[in-house]
Amino acid sequence: MKLYLYIILILILVMINHGSCDSTIHVGHRVSLAIPLEYNDGFIGRAFLMDYGDDTKQIEPSFRVALSTEANKGKYSCSLEVFLGDVKVWNSGHYSKFYTSDVCFLELTEDGDLQLKGPKNRIGWRTGTSGQGVERLQILRTGNLVLLDVLNQIKWQSFNFPTDVMLWGQRLDVSTWLTSFPRNTTSFYTFEILYNKVALYLNSGRLKYSYWEFKPSKNRNITFVELGSNGLELFDDKHKKIAQIIASWKVQPVRFLALGNRTGNLGIYFYSSTTRKFEASFQALNTTCDLPLACKPYGICTFSNSCSCIGLLTKKSHMVSDCNERVPSRFCGGGTTQVEMLELNDVVTVLKDAPKRINVTKTTCANLCLNDCKCVAALHSYGNYDDPSSEQCSLYYLVAGIKQVEKGLGLSYMVKVPKGTSYHHNNPSVKKWVLIVVGVVDGLIIILVLGGLVYYLVHKRRNNLQGTNNDT
Repeated sequence: MKLYLYIILILILVMINHGSCDSTIHVGHRVSLAIPLEYNDGFIGRAFLMDYGDDTKQIEPSFRVALSTEANKGKYSCSLEVFLGDVKVWNSGHYSKFYTSDVCFLELTEDGDLQLKGPKNRIGWRTGTSGQGVERLQILRTGNLVLLDVLNQIKWQSFNFPTDVMLWGQRLDVSTWLTSFPRNTTSFYTFEILYNKVALYLNSGRLKYSYWEFKPSKNRNITFVELGSNGLELFDDKHKKIAQIIASWKVQPVRFLALGNRTGNLGIYFYSSTTRKFEASFQALNTTCDLPLACKPYGICTFSNSCSCIGLLTKKSHMVSDCNERVPSRFCGGGTTQVEMLELNDVVTVLKDAPKRINVTKTTCANLCLNDCKCVAALHSYGNYDDPSSEQCSLYYLVAGIKQVEKGLGLSYMVKVPKGTSYHHNNPSVKKWVLIVVGVVDGLIIILVLGGLVYYLVHKRRNNLQGTNNDT
Protein backbone atom coordinates (compact mmCIF):
# COMPACT_ATOMS: atom_id res chain seq x y z
CA MET A 1 0.00 0.00 0.00
CA LYS A 2 2.84 2.38 0.86
CA LEU A 3 4.42 1.76 -2.53
CA TYR A 4 1.29 2.79 -4.41
CA LEU A 5 0.99 5.94 -2.29
CA TYR A 6 4.53 6.88 -3.27
CA ILE A 7 3.72 6.27 -6.94
CA ILE A 8 0.66 8.53 -6.66
CA LEU A 9 2.67 11.26 -4.89
CA ILE A 10 5.34 11.15 -7.57
CA LEU A 11 2.76 11.33 -10.35
CA ILE A 12 1.21 14.35 -8.66
CA LEU A 13 4.64 15.96 -8.38
CA VAL A 14 5.24 15.31 -12.08
CA MET A 15 1.94 16.92 -13.07
CA ILE A 16 2.45 19.94 -10.81
CA ASN A 17 5.92 20.57 -12.14
CA HIS A 18 4.94 19.93 -15.74
CA GLY A 19 2.16 22.46 -15.43
CA SER A 20 4.58 25.16 -14.31
CA CYS A 21 7.70 24.16 -16.28
CA ASP A 22 10.13 26.89 -17.23
CA SER A 23 13.38 26.74 -19.19
CA THR A 24 15.42 28.17 -16.28
CA ILE A 25 16.32 27.34 -12.67
CA HIS A 26 18.18 29.98 -10.61
CA VAL A 27 20.73 29.61 -7.83
CA GLY A 28 19.26 28.68 -4.48
CA HIS A 29 16.62 26.47 -6.09
CA ARG A 30 16.11 23.02 -4.57
CA VAL A 31 13.65 20.28 -5.48
CA SER A 32 13.10 16.86 -3.91
CA LEU A 33 11.76 13.56 -5.21
CA ALA A 34 10.43 10.89 -2.83
CA ILE A 35 11.77 7.35 -3.21
CA PRO A 36 9.62 4.32 -2.29
CA LEU A 37 10.41 2.60 1.01
CA GLU A 38 9.99 -0.85 -0.52
CA TYR A 39 11.80 -2.02 -3.65
CA ASN A 40 9.61 -2.57 -6.69
CA ASP A 41 11.33 -3.88 -9.82
CA GLY A 42 10.55 -1.76 -12.88
CA PHE A 43 9.57 1.32 -10.88
CA ILE A 44 10.32 4.72 -12.46
CA GLY A 45 9.39 8.08 -10.93
CA ARG A 46 10.01 11.45 -12.59
CA ALA A 47 9.45 15.10 -11.72
CA PHE A 48 9.69 17.30 -14.83
CA LEU A 49 11.39 20.54 -13.88
CA MET A 50 12.03 22.44 -17.09
CA ASP A 51 11.25 22.46 -20.78
CA TYR A 52 12.20 24.58 -23.73
CA GLY A 53 9.24 26.93 -23.83
CA ASP A 54 9.84 29.36 -26.71
CA ASP A 55 6.57 28.77 -28.57
CA THR A 56 7.65 30.93 -31.51
CA LYS A 57 10.48 28.55 -32.38
CA GLN A 58 9.17 25.33 -30.91
CA ILE A 59 9.72 22.18 -32.95
CA GLU A 60 7.63 19.17 -32.01
CA PRO A 61 8.41 17.37 -29.77
CA SER A 62 10.05 19.58 -27.13
CA PHE A 63 12.94 19.07 -24.73
CA ARG A 64 12.19 18.49 -21.05
CA VAL A 65 14.41 18.12 -17.98
CA ALA A 66 13.49 15.71 -15.21
CA LEU A 67 14.68 14.59 -11.81
CA SER A 68 14.26 10.81 -11.93
CA THR A 69 14.46 7.75 -9.73
CA GLU A 70 14.57 4.22 -11.09
CA ALA A 71 14.66 0.71 -9.66
CA ASN A 72 17.93 -1.00 -10.53
CA LYS A 73 19.35 -4.26 -9.17
CA GLY A 74 17.62 -4.09 -5.81
CA LYS A 75 18.28 -0.38 -5.24
CA TYR A 76 17.02 3.00 -6.43
CA SER A 77 19.15 5.30 -8.54
CA CYS A 78 18.65 9.05 -8.82
CA SER A 79 19.64 11.12 -11.85
CA LEU A 80 19.09 14.32 -13.81
CA GLU A 81 17.78 13.57 -17.30
CA VAL A 82 16.98 15.35 -20.57
CA PHE A 83 14.16 14.07 -22.78
CA LEU A 84 13.21 14.81 -26.38
CA GLY A 85 9.59 13.84 -26.33
CA ASP A 86 9.69 10.39 -24.72
CA VAL A 87 13.30 9.65 -25.72
CA LYS A 88 15.99 10.01 -23.07
CA VAL A 89 18.85 11.90 -24.72
CA TRP A 90 21.07 12.66 -21.72
CA ASN A 91 21.48 11.23 -18.24
CA SER A 92 23.79 12.31 -15.41
CA GLY A 93 24.06 8.70 -14.25
CA HIS A 94 24.91 7.16 -17.62
CA TYR A 95 28.40 6.08 -16.58
CA SER A 96 28.13 6.04 -12.80
CA LYS A 97 24.79 5.66 -11.03
CA PHE A 98 23.95 7.47 -7.81
CA TYR A 99 22.09 5.14 -5.47
CA THR A 100 20.11 6.60 -2.61
CA SER A 101 17.10 5.93 -0.37
CA ASP A 102 14.09 7.83 1.02
CA VAL A 103 14.60 11.01 -1.00
CA CYS A 104 16.66 12.57 -3.77
CA PHE A 105 17.44 16.31 -3.97
CA LEU A 106 18.49 18.47 -6.91
CA GLU A 107 20.02 21.76 -5.81
CA LEU A 108 21.72 24.65 -7.57
CA THR A 109 23.71 26.01 -4.63
CA GLU A 110 24.24 29.70 -3.92
CA ASP A 111 27.85 29.42 -5.08
CA GLY A 112 26.78 27.90 -8.42
CA ASP A 113 27.31 24.14 -8.07
CA LEU A 114 24.57 21.86 -9.42
CA GLN A 115 24.27 18.82 -7.15
CA LEU A 116 22.30 15.62 -6.68
CA LYS A 117 22.02 14.68 -3.00
CA GLY A 118 20.61 11.97 -0.82
CA PRO A 119 19.70 11.98 2.88
CA LYS A 120 22.07 13.91 5.21
CA ASN A 121 23.21 15.99 2.22
CA ARG A 122 25.29 13.13 0.80
CA ILE A 123 26.41 14.31 -2.66
CA GLY A 124 26.12 11.71 -5.42
CA TRP A 125 26.75 13.88 -8.49
CA ARG A 126 27.87 17.47 -9.13
CA THR A 127 28.99 19.77 -11.94
CA GLY A 128 31.95 21.16 -9.97
CA THR A 129 31.19 24.77 -10.88
CA SER A 130 31.40 26.40 -7.44
CA GLY A 131 32.81 29.93 -7.48
CA GLN A 132 32.52 30.38 -11.26
CA GLY A 133 29.74 32.96 -11.17
CA VAL A 134 26.94 30.59 -12.20
CA GLU A 135 23.55 32.30 -12.09
CA ARG A 136 21.12 29.78 -13.58
CA LEU A 137 20.51 26.35 -15.14
CA GLN A 138 18.84 26.48 -18.55
CA ILE A 139 17.73 24.12 -21.31
CA LEU A 140 18.52 25.50 -24.78
CA ARG A 141 16.66 25.02 -28.04
CA THR A 142 19.22 22.37 -29.07
CA GLY A 143 18.60 20.30 -25.94
CA ASN A 144 21.91 21.37 -24.43
CA LEU A 145 21.57 21.69 -20.64
CA VAL A 146 23.80 24.57 -19.55
CA LEU A 147 24.92 26.55 -16.50
CA LEU A 148 25.22 30.26 -17.35
CA ASP A 149 26.69 33.29 -15.59
CA VAL A 150 25.28 36.81 -15.58
CA LEU A 151 26.93 37.48 -18.99
CA ASN A 152 25.29 34.37 -20.50
CA GLN A 153 28.65 32.62 -20.75
CA ILE A 154 28.47 28.83 -20.51
CA LYS A 155 30.27 27.46 -17.46
CA TRP A 156 29.11 23.87 -17.86
CA GLN A 157 27.11 22.03 -20.54
CA SER A 158 25.72 18.54 -21.03
CA PHE A 159 27.03 18.56 -24.63
CA ASN A 160 30.53 18.17 -23.15
CA PHE A 161 29.50 14.93 -21.47
CA PRO A 162 27.99 12.78 -24.26
CA THR A 163 26.20 9.55 -23.34
CA ASP A 164 24.63 7.34 -26.05
CA VAL A 165 22.88 10.13 -28.01
CA MET A 166 24.18 13.02 -30.12
CA LEU A 167 21.69 15.85 -30.73
CA TRP A 168 21.29 18.16 -33.71
CA GLY A 169 23.92 20.91 -33.50
CA GLN A 170 26.11 18.93 -31.10
CA ARG A 171 29.80 18.65 -31.84
CA LEU A 172 32.15 15.81 -30.91
CA ASP A 173 35.91 16.29 -31.16
CA VAL A 174 38.45 13.61 -32.04
CA SER A 175 39.04 11.12 -29.20
CA THR A 176 35.49 11.44 -27.86
CA TRP A 177 32.80 8.78 -28.05
CA LEU A 178 29.25 7.66 -27.33
CA THR A 179 28.75 4.60 -25.12
CA SER A 180 25.81 2.24 -24.66
CA PHE A 181 25.43 -0.63 -22.22
CA PRO A 182 23.35 -3.68 -23.23
CA ARG A 183 21.57 -5.59 -20.48
CA ASN A 184 22.74 -8.94 -19.08
CA THR A 185 26.30 -8.70 -20.37
CA THR A 186 29.57 -7.13 -19.32
CA SER A 187 30.31 -6.06 -22.90
CA PHE A 188 29.41 -2.58 -24.14
CA TYR A 189 29.36 -0.60 -27.40
CA THR A 190 31.15 2.62 -28.34
CA PHE A 191 30.90 4.99 -31.29
CA GLU A 192 34.31 6.66 -31.49
CA ILE A 193 35.63 9.71 -33.33
CA LEU A 194 39.17 8.99 -34.52
CA TYR A 195 41.51 11.10 -36.62
CA ASN A 196 41.09 8.88 -39.70
CA LYS A 197 37.57 7.42 -39.26
CA VAL A 198 34.44 7.11 -37.18
CA ALA A 199 33.79 3.57 -36.01
CA LEU A 200 31.62 1.26 -33.90
CA TYR A 201 33.35 -0.96 -31.34
CA LEU A 202 32.44 -3.91 -29.16
CA ASN A 203 34.27 -3.69 -25.84
CA SER A 204 34.76 -6.62 -23.48
CA GLY A 205 37.09 -5.96 -20.56
CA ARG A 206 40.29 -4.67 -22.12
CA LEU A 207 39.41 -6.14 -25.50
CA LYS A 208 38.08 -3.93 -28.29
CA TYR A 209 37.01 -4.88 -31.83
CA SER A 210 35.41 -2.66 -34.45
CA TYR A 211 32.42 -3.92 -36.44
CA TRP A 212 31.64 -0.89 -38.65
CA GLU A 213 33.59 2.14 -39.83
CA PHE A 214 33.34 5.16 -42.11
CA LYS A 215 36.44 6.90 -43.52
CA PRO A 216 36.83 10.19 -45.43
CA SER A 217 38.27 9.81 -48.92
CA LYS A 218 41.90 10.64 -49.79
CA ASN A 219 43.08 9.77 -46.26
CA ARG A 220 41.97 13.14 -44.93
CA ASN A 221 42.08 13.60 -41.16
CA ILE A 222 39.10 14.38 -38.93
CA THR A 223 39.20 17.13 -36.29
CA PHE A 224 35.56 17.05 -35.20
CA VAL A 225 32.10 15.88 -36.28
CA GLU A 226 28.77 17.69 -36.02
CA LEU A 227 25.20 16.50 -36.47
CA GLY A 228 23.45 18.67 -39.05
CA SER A 229 19.95 18.67 -40.52
CA ASN A 230 20.94 16.23 -43.28
CA GLY A 231 23.25 13.88 -41.38
CA LEU A 232 26.60 13.58 -39.63
CA GLU A 233 29.21 15.98 -41.00
CA LEU A 234 32.98 15.43 -40.67
CA PHE A 235 35.36 18.43 -40.53
CA ASP A 236 39.13 18.97 -40.71
CA ASP A 237 41.28 21.34 -38.64
CA LYS A 238 40.32 24.25 -40.92
CA HIS A 239 36.61 23.68 -40.21
CA LYS A 240 36.14 22.47 -43.77
CA LYS A 241 33.62 19.67 -44.32
CA ILE A 242 35.48 16.67 -45.71
CA ALA A 243 32.79 13.97 -45.59
CA GLN A 244 29.20 13.34 -44.56
CA ILE A 245 27.00 10.41 -43.57
CA ILE A 246 23.78 11.42 -45.29
CA ALA A 247 20.38 10.61 -43.81
CA SER A 248 18.16 9.19 -46.55
CA TRP A 249 14.93 10.88 -45.40
CA LYS A 250 15.11 14.61 -46.17
CA VAL A 251 11.50 15.72 -45.75
CA GLN A 252 11.99 16.19 -41.99
CA PRO A 253 15.24 17.44 -40.40
CA VAL A 254 17.47 15.16 -38.39
CA ARG A 255 16.87 15.36 -34.62
CA PHE A 256 19.43 13.02 -33.11
CA LEU A 257 21.94 10.22 -33.62
CA ALA A 258 21.83 7.25 -31.22
CA LEU A 259 23.91 4.20 -30.37
CA GLY A 260 21.46 1.39 -29.57
CA ASN A 261 22.02 -0.22 -26.19
CA ARG A 262 20.40 -3.49 -27.27
CA THR A 263 21.88 -3.99 -30.75
CA GLY A 264 24.90 -1.70 -30.89
CA ASN A 265 23.64 -0.27 -34.18
CA LEU A 266 24.12 3.40 -35.04
CA GLY A 267 21.04 5.29 -36.24
CA ILE A 268 20.11 8.81 -37.30
CA TYR A 269 16.52 9.75 -36.48
CA PHE A 270 13.88 12.25 -37.56
CA TYR A 271 10.43 12.89 -36.12
CA SER A 272 7.52 11.75 -38.26
CA SER A 273 4.49 14.01 -37.91
CA THR A 274 2.42 11.23 -39.51
CA THR A 275 3.25 8.42 -37.08
CA ARG A 276 4.11 10.88 -34.27
CA LYS A 277 7.25 8.97 -33.37
CA PHE A 278 10.95 8.97 -34.20
CA GLU A 279 12.01 6.91 -37.20
CA ALA A 280 15.46 6.01 -38.54
CA SER A 281 16.63 7.75 -41.72
CA PHE A 282 20.02 6.01 -41.55
CA GLN A 283 21.33 2.82 -39.95
CA ALA A 284 24.96 1.78 -40.08
CA LEU A 285 24.07 -1.94 -40.18
CA ASN A 286 21.02 -3.09 -42.10
CA THR A 287 21.07 -6.84 -41.43
CA THR A 288 20.77 -8.67 -38.12
CA CYS A 289 23.80 -10.87 -38.72
CA ASP A 290 26.11 -7.85 -39.01
CA LEU A 291 25.45 -7.01 -35.35
CA PRO A 292 28.23 -8.19 -33.00
CA LEU A 293 25.89 -9.70 -30.39
CA ALA A 294 23.13 -10.94 -32.70
CA CYS A 295 23.67 -14.40 -31.18
CA LYS A 296 25.19 -15.71 -27.98
CA PRO A 297 29.00 -16.18 -27.93
CA TYR A 298 29.08 -19.63 -29.52
CA GLY A 299 26.18 -19.09 -31.91
CA ILE A 300 26.16 -18.67 -35.69
CA CYS A 301 23.84 -16.13 -37.28
CA THR A 302 22.45 -17.82 -40.40
CA PHE A 303 21.13 -16.54 -43.72
CA SER A 304 17.61 -16.62 -42.24
CA ASN A 305 18.74 -14.25 -39.43
CA SER A 306 18.30 -17.00 -36.84
CA CYS A 307 20.91 -18.37 -34.44
CA SER A 308 22.40 -21.85 -34.74
CA CYS A 309 24.62 -23.07 -31.90
CA ILE A 310 28.09 -24.51 -32.34
CA GLY A 311 27.39 -28.00 -31.04
CA LEU A 312 30.28 -29.59 -29.15
CA LEU A 313 30.56 -33.25 -28.18
CA THR A 314 32.26 -33.98 -24.86
CA LYS A 315 34.14 -37.20 -24.08
CA LYS A 316 30.91 -38.57 -22.66
CA SER A 317 29.12 -37.74 -25.93
CA HIS A 318 27.13 -35.05 -24.17
CA MET A 319 26.01 -32.28 -26.52
CA VAL A 320 26.68 -28.71 -25.45
CA SER A 321 24.50 -26.61 -27.71
CA ASP A 322 22.94 -23.69 -25.84
CA CYS A 323 25.32 -21.13 -27.44
CA ASN A 324 26.56 -19.96 -24.04
CA GLU A 325 30.24 -19.75 -23.30
CA ARG A 326 30.55 -23.26 -21.91
CA VAL A 327 33.98 -23.59 -23.55
CA PRO A 328 36.63 -21.95 -21.29
CA SER A 329 37.31 -18.40 -22.42
CA ARG A 330 40.93 -18.70 -21.29
CA PHE A 331 43.21 -21.64 -21.94
CA CYS A 332 46.32 -20.46 -20.10
CA GLY A 333 48.00 -22.98 -17.82
CA GLY A 334 46.95 -26.15 -19.62
CA GLY A 335 49.48 -26.16 -22.46
CA THR A 336 48.89 -26.74 -26.16
CA THR A 337 48.47 -30.49 -25.63
CA GLN A 338 45.15 -29.86 -23.87
CA VAL A 339 43.48 -27.87 -26.68
CA GLU A 340 42.77 -28.05 -30.39
CA MET A 341 41.24 -25.89 -33.11
CA LEU A 342 37.75 -26.61 -34.43
CA GLU A 343 37.36 -25.43 -38.03
CA LEU A 344 34.04 -23.99 -39.20
CA ASN A 345 33.70 -23.60 -42.94
CA ASP A 346 31.65 -20.86 -44.59
CA VAL A 347 31.40 -18.71 -41.48
CA VAL A 348 33.17 -15.50 -40.48
CA THR A 349 33.15 -13.02 -37.63
CA VAL A 350 32.01 -9.42 -38.02
CA LEU A 351 34.71 -8.31 -35.56
CA LYS A 352 37.66 -6.47 -37.10
CA ASP A 353 40.97 -4.95 -35.99
CA ALA A 354 42.36 -8.28 -34.77
CA PRO A 355 46.14 -8.84 -34.85
CA LYS A 356 46.93 -9.97 -38.39
CA ARG A 357 49.71 -12.01 -40.01
CA ILE A 358 50.28 -12.21 -43.76
CA ASN A 359 51.63 -15.08 -45.91
CA VAL A 360 50.49 -17.60 -43.32
CA THR A 361 48.99 -21.00 -44.16
CA LYS A 362 45.86 -22.30 -42.46
CA THR A 363 47.87 -24.81 -40.42
CA THR A 364 50.30 -22.16 -39.27
CA CYS A 365 47.38 -19.87 -38.43
CA ALA A 366 45.84 -22.56 -36.23
CA ASN A 367 49.18 -23.19 -34.51
CA LEU A 368 49.62 -19.47 -33.82
CA CYS A 369 46.35 -19.49 -31.91
CA LEU A 370 47.17 -22.76 -30.15
CA ASN A 371 50.50 -21.34 -28.94
CA ASP A 372 48.84 -18.15 -27.62
CA CYS A 373 46.88 -19.15 -24.52
CA LYS A 374 44.77 -15.97 -24.68
CA CYS A 375 43.73 -16.62 -28.28
CA VAL A 376 40.28 -18.25 -28.53
CA ALA A 377 39.64 -18.08 -32.30
CA ALA A 378 41.37 -17.47 -35.62
CA LEU A 379 40.24 -16.42 -39.08
CA HIS A 380 42.23 -17.56 -42.11
CA SER A 381 41.55 -15.98 -45.49
CA TYR A 382 42.89 -17.10 -48.83
CA GLY A 383 43.18 -14.65 -51.70
CA ASN A 384 41.95 -11.08 -52.32
CA TYR A 385 41.41 -8.73 -55.25
CA ASP A 386 45.01 -7.46 -55.23
CA ASP A 387 46.71 -10.81 -54.75
CA PRO A 388 44.64 -14.00 -55.30
CA SER A 389 47.42 -16.15 -53.84
CA SER A 390 47.86 -14.23 -50.58
CA GLU A 391 46.96 -15.75 -47.22
CA GLN A 392 46.16 -13.86 -44.02
CA CYS A 393 45.61 -14.91 -40.43
CA SER A 394 43.75 -12.90 -37.76
CA LEU A 395 43.87 -13.96 -34.12
CA TYR A 396 40.95 -13.23 -31.78
CA TYR A 397 40.73 -13.09 -28.01
CA LEU A 398 36.93 -13.04 -28.03
CA VAL A 399 34.37 -15.34 -29.67
CA ALA A 400 31.42 -13.25 -30.92
CA GLY A 401 29.74 -11.99 -34.07
CA ILE A 402 29.91 -15.28 -36.01
CA LYS A 403 27.78 -15.34 -39.15
CA GLN A 404 27.23 -17.64 -42.12
CA VAL A 405 28.66 -16.54 -45.49
CA GLU A 406 28.52 -17.82 -49.06
CA LYS A 407 30.69 -20.76 -50.00
CA GLY A 408 33.87 -20.31 -51.97
CA LEU A 409 35.09 -17.09 -50.34
CA GLY A 410 38.27 -18.69 -49.07
CA LEU A 411 37.47 -18.08 -45.41
CA SER A 412 38.05 -20.47 -42.54
CA TYR A 413 37.03 -19.59 -38.98
CA MET A 414 38.53 -21.72 -36.20
CA VAL A 415 37.63 -21.75 -32.50
CA LYS A 416 39.81 -23.17 -29.73
CA VAL A 417 38.27 -25.99 -27.69
CA PRO A 418 39.57 -28.39 -25.02
CA LYS A 419 40.74 -31.69 -26.46
CA GLY A 420 38.04 -34.30 -26.31
CA THR A 421 35.32 -31.70 -26.76
CA SER A 422 35.39 -31.83 -30.54
CA TYR A 423 35.13 -34.87 -32.80
CA HIS A 424 37.36 -37.91 -33.14
CA HIS A 425 37.92 -39.92 -36.31
CA ASN A 426 35.52 -42.64 -35.21
CA ASN A 427 32.83 -40.23 -34.03
CA PRO A 428 30.48 -37.97 -35.99
CA SER A 429 32.19 -34.76 -37.07
CA VAL A 430 31.28 -31.78 -34.94
CA LYS A 431 32.17 -29.54 -37.85
CA LYS A 432 29.73 -31.36 -40.09
CA TRP A 433 27.13 -31.32 -37.32
CA VAL A 434 27.36 -27.54 -37.08
CA LEU A 435 26.98 -27.07 -40.80
CA ILE A 436 24.14 -29.59 -40.93
CA VAL A 437 22.28 -27.69 -38.21
CA VAL A 438 22.74 -24.46 -40.10
CA GLY A 439 21.60 -26.16 -43.29
CA VAL A 440 18.59 -27.75 -41.60
CA VAL A 441 17.40 -24.45 -40.17
CA ASP A 442 17.58 -22.70 -43.52
CA GLY A 443 16.50 -25.84 -45.38
CA LEU A 444 13.30 -26.14 -43.37
CA ILE A 445 12.43 -22.56 -44.20
CA ILE A 446 13.03 -23.21 -47.91
CA ILE A 447 10.94 -26.42 -47.78
CA LEU A 448 8.08 -24.59 -46.06
CA VAL A 449 8.15 -21.80 -48.65
CA LEU A 450 8.28 -24.23 -51.58
CA GLY A 451 5.59 -26.42 -50.01
CA GLY A 452 3.32 -23.44 -49.61
CA LEU A 453 3.96 -22.40 -53.21
CA VAL A 454 3.16 -25.90 -54.53
CA TYR A 455 -0.01 -26.02 -52.41
CA TYR A 456 -1.08 -22.64 -53.76
CA LEU A 457 -0.51 -23.65 -57.41
CA VAL A 458 -2.32 -27.00 -57.03
CA HIS A 459 -5.22 -25.36 -55.21
CA LYS A 460 -5.45 -22.63 -57.84
CA ARG A 461 -5.42 -25.20 -60.68
CA ARG A 462 -8.23 -27.19 -59.06
CA ASN A 463 -10.32 -24.05 -58.70
CA ASN A 464 -9.73 -23.19 -62.37
CA LEU A 465 -10.75 -26.71 -63.46
CA GLN A 466 -13.90 -26.52 -61.35
CA GLY A 467 -14.70 -23.14 -62.81
CA THR A 468 -14.27 -24.49 -66.36
CA ASN A 469 -16.51 -27.48 -65.66
CA ASN A 470 -19.19 -25.23 -64.21
CA ASP A 471 -19.08 -22.98 -67.30
CA THR A 472 -19.55 -25.98 -69.57
